[in-house]
Amino acid sequence: MGCFIYCVLGTSKDVTLGPTAIMSLLCSFYIGGDPVYAVLLTFLCGIIQASMALFRLGFLLQFISYPVIKGFTAAAAVTIGFGQIKNILGLKNVPRQFFLEVFYTFQKIPEARLGDVVLGISCLVLLSILFWMKRTLPPLTEAQPTYVQAAQKLVWCAATVRNALVVVGATIMAFSLEASNQHYFTLTGRTSTGLPPFRPPPFYEMTPNGTVSFRDIVLDLGGGLAIIPLMGLLESLAIAKAFGNENNYRIDPNQEIFAIGITNIMGSFVSAYPVTGSFGRTAVNSQTGVCTPAGGIITGVIVLLSLAYVMPVFHYIPKASLAAVIIFAVAPLFDYKQVIQLWKVKKLDLLPFIVTFLMCLWEIQYGIVGGVLVSGAMLLYHEARPQIKVTDPGILVMELDSGLSFPATEHLSHKIYNLALLVSPPRSVVLDCHHVSRIDFTVMNELRDLLRQFKLLNVSLIFTGLKDCLLEVLKAADLPELQDMESVEAAVQSLLDNTHND
Repeated sequence: MGCFIYCVLGTSKDVTLGPTAIMSLLCSFYIGGDPVYAVLLTFLCGIIQASMALFRLGFLLQFISYPVIKGFTAAAAVTIGFGQIKNILGLKNVPRQFFLEVFYTFQKIPEARLGDVVLGISCLVLLSILFWMKRTLPPLTEAQPTYVQAAQKLVWCAATVRNALVVVGATIMAFSLEASNQHYFTLTGRTSTGLPPFRPPPFYEMTPNGTVSFRDIVLDLGGGLAIIPLMGLLESLAIAKAFGNENNYRIDPNQEIFAIGITNIMGSFVSAYPVTGSFGRTAVNSQTGVCTPAGGIITGVIVLLSLAYVMPVFHYIPKASLAAVIIFAVAPLFDYKQVIQLWKVKKLDLLPFIVTFLMCLWEIQYGIVGGVLVSGAMLLYHEARPQIKVTDPGILVMELDSGLSFPATEHLSHKIYNLALLVSPPRSVVLDCHHVSRIDFTVMNELRDLLRQFKLLNVSLIFTGLKDCLLEVLKAADLPELQDMESVEAAVQSLLDNTHND
């Protein structure tokens, strides 16, 4: 369902919506293996997500900063790539959790199957050769002979569909060996065939103990109705933004949220559980060279035809060949050059990157949330601690470099008290506000207290460079002894003249 809906409503050419391991684990915690709960959860997630889009709440997800996206991308590349090593080695019963997966993969290396290892490495080598051939192809010119042009086009076509070529070739080889009763490869195995019926999601459940009402199901789902829609949006938008940066295009967050919401609503009519963007499949899409979201139509048609007719053939696809395709797709997304650039440009931005990367190795959804929280804390710190440039041309001049909002009031007040009011004798202050573009009620109350203290100590606090909108706000607040001048020079000169007169 996601393939068809996203190609109409989505704004990323690469993103593929569908079930993911992360979403599966999250859902399993809340639905307890009950398909009725799963389908109804899908419908309710879609309603919540579509409502967020209609109320234009996509701006909240713009707080996912670039270092968070890069940390998530790097961690996802590591976890997904390493998660396929077990299939390259032909290992079984390896846990999905990353750290346990690393431990058990190395512990079980003696159990590796030679056929899977040879096939997996061969597929990786072949993918690398085809990728290199496509990148090094010289541009076509009319001066070239016809056979050279034809050869270049053939190489370009083969390199473009390299993922399909590798999987099809490996499947044919596996089928041939299986037909001769030689079991060298670990195969995908049998899967159920047929298409699910189209019907409304169930709003109650019949059990041997009676009927479970819609209200009871909602209460049982509990926090899942908040966590799963938000985690789905965060994961999908992080993927969309990551590949948008990678391939030089921009996405519309509200439109993306709407696309995911509608996909989940419609998916509930075909017994689906909540979907989100899939990093692995999106990476394969990007590496294949998909140019528009309409590529989802091709994917969807192939999936439907496969479900209806060719599922038995998929039994023979070697897991090692699929693992090679996924590893090759996600490997370029671990971009170490970005880490070097972050270090050179602003070392502090490495903090949300590192937090996101390390926490995503544990759980991707926690990593994104952790990175956003660290980025938010850094943003709030700068909001609460604006730079105040202090000069002293005979009169104390303080220049604010940003807006004044309630987190900054204590910092500004502390600075003024220490430099002007708590010294002996007290000093007048010129507050240069030409960079200030906003002010709130908490700040006005603090300014009222400051003006009263300045008056009690027989010194002055003069504002300069106030924009008209801010001056109107301050006058409406009826601040006592409010003094405003056009420039710092005029204010300094006025205070110096008053000092000489005294």
